[in-house]
Amino acid sequence: MPEQYHSYRLVRRQRLALPVEAVFPFFADPHNLEFLTPPWMNFRIETPSPIAMAAGTRIQYTIRWRGLPMSWLTEIVEWVPGRRFVDQQIRGPYRRWHHTHAFEPEGDATIMEDIVEYALPLGPIGRLAHALVVRRDVHRIFDFRAQRIAEWVEAQCSESASRAVHQGGVSRARASTAP
Repeated sequence: MPEQYHSYRLVRRQRLALPVEAVFPFFADPHNLEFLTPPWMNFRIETPSPIAMAAGTRIQYTIRWRGLPMSWLTEIVEWVPGRRFVDQQIRGPYRRWHHTHAFEPEGDATIMEDIVEYALPLGPIGRLAHALVVRRDVHRIFDFRAQRIAEWVEAQCSESASRAVHQGGVSRARASTAP
């Protein structure tokens, strides 16, 4: 009988005061993951640059989780430029990791949604680890990510406003995020 495992789901939505055309390229560049990942994870991309993103692209990372070094290999299993992409763990710390990144235009803004479906190995021990530490850590990672995204959007909007002022115009760009 195959091992039964419990699956978990995290969903985060954030309104970004930038159009999809400005947002998607930032998230489609895997090197920006270092900016979006908490420093305590010591996240590093091991795949040589440049990384051409498309369905089938594999990306190798190293991380540290609670001091333990880990290797992580993901594959882009779905790639729809400007709209969505999905990365899935091939090898790493989870039994399953399936992360959908979706981008929907909303006027001059973008609604960005992260949907992460994950499972831990080791059956009951994995469920206990999730209850004690993993769930909290995954939420902390995505809380950090949301803050960094808000900072990036603010910087992009400030830069856009500054260019408009220098060109004698008035900018409508404003940074706002919503959970």
